[in-house]
Amino acid sequence: MANVPDHVQRDSAHYRAMRNIVEQMQDDAPGKFEITREGIVHDMLAPAGLHELTALRVRKRLEKVMPEELVAHTGTPDVENAAQGIMRHPDVMVIAEADMEIDCSFDARTLIAAVEIVSRSNPDNDWVSKLRDYPLLGVPIYAIFDPRTGTGAVLSEIHETPEGPRYAIRKDFVYGEDVTIGEWTISTDGLPLYG
Repeated sequence: MANVPDHVQRDSAHYRAMRNIVEQMQDDAPGKFEITREGIVHDMLAPAGLHELTALRVRKRLEKVMPEELVAHTGTPDVENAAQGIMRHPDVMVIAEADMEIDCSFDARTLIAAVEIVSRSNPDNDWVSKLRDYPLLGVPIYAIFDPRTGTGAVLSEIHETPEGPRYAIRKDFVYGEDVTIGEWTISTDGLPLYG
């Protein structure tokens, strides 16, 4: 049996402790919990209204153009990589239906794309933290829709940098334009803006 370095054991124990806290609080506290290397992220306001309408419209538009064996999933479970100490919950996950046949969190490496709708209460979670975490997890495409500004970006092509894996390509868009996520192009017409 191989010896596990002390820092890996500490990091793993730290992650398990945070995971246990999130599991205990998930049903009783409002909002959504995620785990990053910095700690627990708690978005106090559960996504509602225009945020959920955007996720619904993006999901439906993607599913119209994708092959039947792929889904744009908006539910649970989370996307997790315990070895990296990260658990995230994308608003929309593009994944093969066959890869959903598990009884635990999704392996981030099975995602084709993660789509986030920027929340009013914590926009840095989508534009900064997840922009760092998704390439680290190996999610090949990350699309951000921002109802605050009517803009967004699609990021792809993970490459190594001194700070770790990052996306090499960023394509910005404005609501009203067509946007390509992976192999599929959808309209952004009619996506709502926050008031």
